[in-house]
Amino acid sequence: MEQTLKLAIGSLLVGCAVLGLKTLAYLMTGSIALYSDALESIINVAAALAALIAVRLSAKPADANHPYGHHKAEYFSAVLEGVLIVVAALAIFREAYLGYLAPKPLDVSAEGLLVNGLASTINAVWAFVLIHRGRFLRSPALVADGRHLLTDVLSSIGVLLGLGVATLTGWAVLDPVLGGLVAINILWSGWSLVTDSIGGLMDAAAPPEELEKIRLIISRSAEGAIEAHDVRTRHAGKVTFIDFHLVVDGEKTVTEAHEICDRVEAALKAAIGPAVISIHVEPDTKAKHSGVLVI
Repeated sequence: MEQTLKLAIGSLLVGCAVLGLKTLAYLMTGSIALYSDALESIINVAAALAALIAVRLSAKPADANHPYGHHKAEYFSAVLEGVLIVVAALAIFREAYLGYLAPKPLDVSAEGLLVNGLASTINAVWAFVLIHRGRFLRSPALVADGRHLLTDVLSSIGVLLGLGVATLTGWAVLDPVLGGLVAINILWSGWSLVTDSIGGLMDAAAPPEELEKIRLIISRSAEGAIEAHDVRTRHAGKVTFIDFHLVVDGEKTVTEAHEICDRVEAALKAAIGPAVISIHVEPDTKAKHSGVLVI
């Protein structure tokens, strides 16, 4: 089974386990802040399910209706996750507001806090795994899931510390206030995920450092050509799409020009991973004397 799919299934299982622990912590304490933490875990499970579906769909090979593949499916998953996060934040705001209007006496047990702490520890470990492996595998859905979990962990830490202070001081109003702060943090996380994913759906170019790497590889591997210009890039899931014009001596044969293109394609794929590369060969009369000069 593909690593990306295994991680997506793992996210769903971890999300269900964490949801169970955080719900138990809320039931043991009755805390609005812990309720908000548990509610976000429901969103985590829904997001993990969406990521799993998107990862399976993006792995499908190209077909007649989708000749460029299904790689962008992962971006839709990330956008959906961002929307779900916003919905969770609004629900938490409502509970926090009602709790602020009528604060309830806190009866936070140490056992309840420990259960919530265990759930947050599991989330922290899994968030690190998802972000690290998601970047390595170039999976927007897994990275988005990991970033969401990391936000959940930071929120949980703040909640646990705040509830500790509220318990010691007896300030019951701190509970709904903490719930509201968690909602703000969640809202910001959702907004970041949506904006990042929309960039992928809008065919944003590769980051400047990656584009520079691509240009350098073309320059070093296109021996026999004169220059490359109009280099364009975009990402779709784990695949990088690259196209450019390659200028060669007009006296070269089609076979010689094709050999140069093959060498450049092989070098690019070896350096940046999965890629779809389109090269338009032009004679030296089309040279712009700019762009990428061949070393």
